[in-house]
Amino acid sequence: MTCAETIQAYAFRSLGIGERLLPRGEYTLCEHFTLIGSGMIWNIYFGAVALMTGFVLAVALAVGKSSPNPLWRKPAEWFIFIFRGSPLFIQFFFAYACFLSLKSVSGVFDPFTSAWLGALVVLFFNTAAYSGEIFHGALLSVPKGDIEAADAYGMTGITRFRRITFPTMLRLAWPAYTNEAIFLFHATTLVFFSGFPAWRQQGDALYYASYFADKTFNPFIPYPILAFYFILLTLVIIAIFGAVNKLLNRHLPQERRQRFRLRPNLIR
Repeated sequence: MTCAETIQAYAFRSLGIGERLLPRGEYTLCEHFTLIGSGMIWNIYFGAVALMTGFVLAVALAVGKSSPNPLWRKPAEWFIFIFRGSPLFIQFFFAYACFLSLKSVSGVFDPFTSAWLGALVVLFFNTAAYSGEIFHGALLSVPKGDIEAADAYGMTGITRFRRITFPTMLRLAWPAYTNEAIFLFHATTLVFFSGFPAWRQQGDALYYASYFADKTFNPFIPYPILAFYFILLTLVIIAIFGAVNKLLNRHLPQERRQRFRLRPNLIR
């Protein structure tokens, strides 16, 4: 099988499109790149969907934690504390056990026992907690002069938050939020080790990298390829979030613009 035929057969195998059987025999370099790249579709899906949906919950958590009303503040504080205080790996296993128990009660929870939804829910809650803490810190850093100026213009409530507080919060939090986004995409590799099964061998990038490593007894080819794909993905995230950061700071003088700095989380 030529490389072009391999790409045609396995490029979208992780989605159930193309050849159903995994390659057996020589395990060429083209097969490595194609199948691991195919699995990256799931990693991008987990990271992108969790990040977009988690952003909304994170803003709500940040506002709730800043509220003087304990009915809003306490649930937000405990949610952030629980998901930031426990390892993501443990959260995957605990959620899978819960979804299995709920599945026995009602068939509605059956999709949650699959990786495409169950693991996504865990990543959604986890990134919302970390991002919520980031946004909460940014809310506390909003200059009081901006709030007083908004009050002088007669802005109150949701109008002041939408036009003054939220844009300033987002501008201050964006560099740290960018690092959270990068970590989230890297954390999608933990789905492979969680209890959530891959349906019909249609797994993520680490699933295929582990397959080649087991079959060839040589981890020095598939795992560097996997790292290469994630480095490319990280560069894309940095480019996108860097462009957004410039957009958020476009109204500021050049010397006051907050520079983007990549600070990866080595331990979390």
